[in-house]
Amino acid sequence: MAGNTVTFKGNPLSLEGNTLQAGEKAPDFTLQSRSLADINLATYAGKTLILSVVPSLDTSVCALQTKKFNEKAAQLPDSVAVLTVSTDLPFAQGRFCGAEGIDKLETASDHRDTNFGKAYGVLIAEGALARILTRAIFVVNPEGVLSHVEYVSEVTHEPDYEAALNAINA
Repeated sequence: MAGNTVTFKGNPLSLEGNTLQAGEKAPDFTLQSRSLADINLATYAGKTLILSVVPSLDTSVCALQTKKFNEKAAQLPDSVAVLTVSTDLPFAQGRFCGAEGIDKLETASDHRDTNFGKAYGVLIAEGALARILTRAIFVVNPEGVLSHVEYVSEVTHEPDYEAALNAINA
């Protein structure tokens, strides 16, 4: 399904890319890690991967989401990885993680070509927020299939953390 929309403070925003559903194969991507190395879906082969997508780590709800997943990541088995994705530059992600003590999850940037945003249907396509990712959660099982998908309908709201964590065991 193409043409998904979300709202930002009640105002509708169109998203670029197709809306994904649980049960579909997770699209591949190339992101830039904080160390500037390229990472992709194969980087996490054989693991369950939580993709926590945020507009910008420098905003309050995104910071809260990242901190909550960092806390949860400390309690997860080694077979589960948590990756926060935004279009923030890797340097900004590193600064944020250092300042906030984020050490149990990884961050990666989609700033170069927004291929992740397009493949996962989370790239805001218009207005002042164009080229920023909307808030979403994806859980990819060890076989590379999406076991949980949540597009948060209002960008300023938090995701359903428990639903994402429950999908790990499903």
